[in-house]
Amino acid sequence: MINSLISLSTVGVLLSASTILTSHNLGAQQYTAQNTTVKTQTSGVKDHSELDHSKMDMGAKDNAFMDHSEMDHSTMDMGAKDNASMDHSEMGQSAMEMQPQGGDAPENARDPHAYSSGYTLTDGPYALAGPGRLTLADEHSFWSVLADRLEYNDDENSTVYDVQGWSGTTFDRAVFKAEGDIVRGKLVESQTEFLWSHAVSAYWDTQLGARFDQYDEGRNRQWLTFGFQGLAPYWFEIDVSAYIGESGRTAISAEAEYELLLTQRLVLQSRIETSLNGKDDEVNGIGKGLSDLSAGIRLRYEFSRQFAPYVGIEWTTKFGNSADFARAREEEVSSTSVVAGLRFWF
Repeated sequence: MINSLISLSTVGVLLSASTILTSHNLGAQQYTAQNTTVKTQTSGVKDHSELDHSKMDMGAKDNAFMDHSEMDHSTMDMGAKDNASMDHSEMGQSAMEMQPQGGDAPENARDPHAYSSGYTLTDGPYALAGPGRLTLADEHSFWSVLADRLEYNDDENSTVYDVQGWSGTTFDRAVFKAEGDIVRGKLVESQTEFLWSHAVSAYWDTQLGARFDQYDEGRNRQWLTFGFQGLAPYWFEIDVSAYIGESGRTAISAEAEYELLLTQRLVLQSRIETSLNGKDDEVNGIGKGLSDLSAGIRLRYEFSRQFAPYVGIEWTTKFGNSADFARAREEEVSSTSVVAGLRFWF
């Protein structure tokens, strides 16, 4: 029992001695590191190569519990600096080209006429008299002619034409429309309109003018015309006109077309046209009310957008008194024909 106590006491003494020696060695090492740092700072040369960082405690501090309210800011020099004494002329701004707005353009500026093909605001076909300004497209006059139908009907041995042209600006232009039937080389019937067209929206034009009807067997008529023409939703092309003629005659005609692109060159066009009249015109074979209706489909191949041959089927019929006048003349009331023709514009 006594021997056991003596052994435990001896172990305790040895542990105490070991702890004292360890603390002494650590204190000596820290003193040596601090003494080296002080000597380096004092000498004015910061030679960090003499520092032994392996003995320093580099453990990250937990700043979450730092209480900044206990810091004494009164001892800090918070005096405002006097920036008036700063000399900005010594700043290196030679690399910055600071040119004020206005004045002459720099030598390396882009030529404003580089992409105008020689045209300027004062010379060339796009120049206007008066002060120089940019000339917009809607200030110029253009023209175009479209032959929507130029076709041959073998059953009736006839040729039908439907041509429309215009000349003017984007908003105001002169328009002519011409339709007619040629049988055995002779013009038997035609309708020609001369109109003034004005754009009222992006897709619609109002039209005002006169229409002249010519009949080989009948009496020619003249009409005052008012209508509208344009592109309806879903790409329907609409042309509607109202007419007032002599002796209180009135009429309305309406036409609609729709084009379906089967490919970029193969186009299927559907077309329907009808007319209504306020009075009978027996000498010309036209009855009052719904007088006639024609519908057809045409398949064309566009060698270019301006040139396209086509084939199609056309169906026509007459109603009411118009059908009675046709029977009295021993003419067909309804017919279906195969047509072939050419559509072009320039």
